[in-house]
Amino acid sequence: MIDIGKLYCGSTSTGDGLRYGTSSGFDSHGNAPHRVQYLASDRRPIVVWSTTRSCNLNCVHCYTDSANKKYSGELSTEEGIALIDDLAAFSIPSLLFSGGEPLMRRDLFNLIEHASKKNIRPVLSTNGTLIDRNAARSLKDSGIVYVGISLDGMEETNDVFRGAKGAFARAMKGFEHCVAVGQRVGLRLTLTKKNFEDLHKIFDFIERESINRACFYHLVYSGRGGNIFQDDLTHSQSREALDIILSRTKDFFERKKDINILTVDNHADGVYLYLKLRAENNPRAEEVRRLLEWNGGGAYSSGVGIANIDFVGNVHPDQFWQDYSFGNIRERNFGDIWLDESDPLMKGLKHKAEYIKGRCRLCRYRAMCTGSMRVRAYRAYGDPWAPDPQCYLSDEEIGLTEEMKKELQRNGEDYRLPEEFTS
Repeated sequence: MIDIGKLYCGSTSTGDGLRYGTSSGFDSHGNAPHRVQYLASDRRPIVVWSTTRSCNLNCVHCYTDSANKKYSGELSTEEGIALIDDLAAFSIPSLLFSGGEPLMRRDLFNLIEHASKKNIRPVLSTNGTLIDRNAARSLKDSGIVYVGISLDGMEETNDVFRGAKGAFARAMKGFEHCVAVGQRVGLRLTLTKKNFEDLHKIFDFIERESINRACFYHLVYSGRGGNIFQDDLTHSQSREALDIILSRTKDFFERKKDINILTVDNHADGVYLYLKLRAENNPRAEEVRRLLEWNGGGAYSSGVGIANIDFVGNVHPDQFWQDYSFGNIRERNFGDIWLDESDPLMKGLKHKAEYIKGRCRLCRYRAMCTGSMRVRAYRAYGDPWAPDPQCYLSDEEIGLTEEMKKELQRNGEDYRLPEEFTS
């Protein structure tokens, strides 16, 4: 996650310690905060548990390819409780209950409550359409610390993406019910060709509806969102989208609006933000660079700081790798699976800086990003260590010289995408 308010505007939020090692930036002498030097084997992941594949909607880019039906093999309540106990013994910091649509599980509140009692921070990812007042109260009472409700644009655009007329209105009622019971809640939006032109309207909507947290996700190619050229932004569109996000977040900050804006799943955003600060001669630019290098970008994401367990118990590097499993929690403890580097993909993910190729390997800002999303590279090139195709930074920006380009060609690392995608 790239916290736009924190990095671009100098604000603070509850996630600063986890993302940047400090809640207040650098000390009065400009010294960086002490960073705990994690070994891959020492860090514990936030686990995204896809509790069910069933979903009442039919979203265009669903990474689990879910539908409104019952799927066989789903972990039982007893198995879910045992899984939570196992995750608690492994000392994970947070468990994100996801799906499908997690609220289609009748035992969801019991599972959340059990995680809370085990000192695991429970979070919910939902389409929001099933949250009535009773459900909102039950979520809060069970211990959920944050509810993320997914939208995909304004009303008409969202309903087309969700495959259900009225989905937007029902999701917003869910949001209102959460607010009414004092449940912390925010919005999640995936940037696509169909909604990025409405970004200003979305920011107007965020302010009008008093939404105090919104996360803008970059599309990750998986499930029904696997066609990398169909809905994803081109590089120029990504830059335009980030310009809007930066300017509107700065406007909120200057008007003292308490609205936390983040972008997710593309660590190039952090480098782009840093370059904007430098171009503006902002004295905070080098502080931001140090914070981003502390975070490490993709170095501590999939396979290290993020894990996924699907509805039948398979363990994946993250929720977008549904076609690659390291093992099943019905057969081995999660910790044993997660720390086992005998699998070549797991080993590589835990040591990404040693494996990334192409322009990512030679990028002058690799310490801020470390190759970003490996699953996008795999979908685009069939190689998990290839460059992330959604890096929209130019060769000049990342310091890639003509001689470096020739080196990449000699080494077979000159990965190319169609011109219409990179323009």
